[in-house]
Amino acid sequence: MKTTMVNALNMQGFASKCLHIQSKRHIFGTMSTVAKNFRIDSELNNQASKLLEGLGLSMSQAISMFLKQVVLHRGLPFEVKYPEHSGELLDAIEEAKRLEADPKTKRYTDMDEMWADLDK
Repeated sequence: MKTTMVNALNMQGFASKCLHIQSKRHIFGTMSTVAKNFRIDSELNNQASKLLEGLGLSMSQAISMFLKQVVLHRGLPFEVKYPEHSGELLDAIEEAKRLEADPKTKRYTDMDEMWADLDK
């Protein structure tokens, strides 16, 4: 009786795994694959891997989904634009331009001298 229950539970787990694999085949399809290498920032890789793991996706599956969207949209599936800059950044850029144009602004050719002045 005990062995039969264990076998039944094992079969239930096996059936569940088969359904999971079958559903992934339905979503992702079966196709010949090509190995690709790419470089990515290690921190971005770690963050993305953790998020994808929580969604039940591998990095390879996520990249395949992205590429399918590229084909479907005939381009990137999101808008690409320059980030909007904060007012603080724009103010700093304007100050840098003003200082560069001012002949009274001290210029440096030696980094040690510049750091010494900044440490004062």
